[in-house]
Amino acid sequence: MAQLTVHGREFDIQAILFDKDGTLLDFVYTWGKWGELLLARFSAELAGRRLPVLPANLLEMWGIHYNEAGEFTGYDRNSPLSMGTVDDLLTLLAWEGYRLGLSWAEARVLAETCRFAADAGLEQSRTAKLIPGALPFLEQCERCGIKLGIVTSDDTTAAEEHLEWLGIRRYFSICLGADRVNRGKPFPDMVESACQQIAVDVARTAVIGDTNGDMQMARSAGAAAAIGLDTEGTVGKNGFPQADVVIASYRHLSIRKGQ
Repeated sequence: MAQLTVHGREFDIQAILFDKDGTLLDFVYTWGKWGELLLARFSAELAGRRLPVLPANLLEMWGIHYNEAGEFTGYDRNSPLSMGTVDDLLTLLAWEGYRLGLSWAEARVLAETCRFAADAGLEQSRTAKLIPGALPFLEQCERCGIKLGIVTSDDTTAAEEHLEWLGIRRYFSICLGADRVNRGKPFPDMVESACQQIAVDVARTAVIGDTNGDMQMARSAGAAAAIGLDTEGTVGKNGFPQADVVIASYRHLSIRKGQ
C-alpha cells in the first residue's frame, strides 16, 4: 500500500492505471500524424477509382485542432479520435467511402487496408513522445512498489509497441487495450479486468486519464481515485465532471510508501 497525494487530497492505493494517449503519450503528436496518413491513403485510393476524395477537414471533424498555418494545436477530448476505438474510426471512415460511391463491403475493406498502411508509416517514423513529467512519476511509483497498468482505447498490440518506442514498457505489469474486453470506455470492463489480472483491489486503484470517459470508467468500476490530466490547461474541472481531482502536470502528484 502507498499514499498518493494530489492537491492536498490523499488516497491509499495499491496500483495506478493509466490511459495511454494524451496521458502518457502526446496525443496530437502521434494520432494527428496517424490520422493524416490514414486519410491521405484513403483519398488516394478513392481518386484511383475516379471517385471524389475525402473532405479536407475530416480529421478536424474527428477531433484534431489546427491553427491557420495548418499545424496541430490540440484535440477535442470528447471526439471520436480521442475516445473511440480504432474500429470506431474505421467505421466512420468506411461511412465516408460509402457516401462517396463505394459499396459498404468495399469501404470496410479499404478502411482496414489504409489502417495497416498508416500503422506501418507510424512504425517507420516511431512518431511518439512522452508527456512532460510522466517518466519521473513512473520512476517514483516504481520506487514505492506500486503496480502500474495501461488501459487504452487503442488495440493492445499497437499500445505495446508505443510503450516500447517510448522506452517505458518495463514499468507496467499489464497493458490492456479495448480489443481485450467486451466493452471499452466509459464502461468499467478494462479497469476491472486489469485489476483482476494484476491481483489488486479496484477500490485501492487510482485511474489517470485525459478524458471524462476515463473518469466515467474509473467511477463505474469503483476505483479509489479518478484523476483528470489537463496538460493544455484548456479543459479544467468542468471538462472532467466525473473526476475526483484535475491536474495540469504530473508534478502535482506525489506518492510515498504506506506505513
